[in-house]
Amino acid sequence: MNSKPELKLDWCSHQAAKYAVEHWHYTEKMPVNKLVKIGVWEDGKFIGVIIFGVGASAVIHKQFAVGRFEVAELVRIALKDHRATVSRMVAIALRMVRRSNPKLRVLVSFADPSEGHNGGIYQAGGWIYTGRSQPTIEYFYNGDWRHVTDVYKRTTNTVIRQLPNRKKQGKYRYVMPLDAAMRQQIELLRQPYPKRVRSVDGDTPAIHAGEGGSIPTRTLTDK
Repeated sequence: MNSKPELKLDWCSHQAAKYAVEHWHYTEKMPVNKLVKIGVWEDGKFIGVIIFGVGASAVIHKQFAVGRFEVAELVRIALKDHRATVSRMVAIALRMVRRSNPKLRVLVSFADPSEGHNGGIYQAGGWIYTGRSQPTIEYFYNGDWRHVTDVYKRTTNTVIRQLPNRKKQGKYRYVMPLDAAMRQQIELLRQPYPKRVRSVDGDTPAIHAGEGGSIPTRTLTDK
């Protein structure tokens, strides 16, 4: 069991990705925008999915002064128990996305501190931390709290005005530049990585950047 696991990443179906998200991601919700879905297999068994997409914000590209289709967001990492490190999986998925989308210049991902996440996966992968996103509003719709953008896609303004709502704190923002010019630009925004003393479970130490260890089961979905 101590041998290095055989790891394979390949494009997967929407059905497989949806199953992984609904069973192995804390949100249990499949994103609704256009998506790039990369399945993960370990020792021949399907163990999850890494999903890239346009994200919740339609204007995220403006902060980088790039075109709408030159930026993408890593929107889900949904994995069951595994032995390979998540940062290794993300690095492979990132290379696949770059090869299939050569015009991409930058990738963005967010870690939700309200779920106990600090972005350890991205820190281990060398992503640049650029601070927190702006607070957002969530609405209680169809039995669950949902991001304001998601709710506006599902119902009318009249219904939304009647829904309970709450303010959601900003998430930790991580950025991966994909060319030299973009890296130079993003480096100016770099801030110290957020720290976490203990894991989400509260009984095991957090994994720090560069240690290369496996991430505890509860933090597999640190996205």
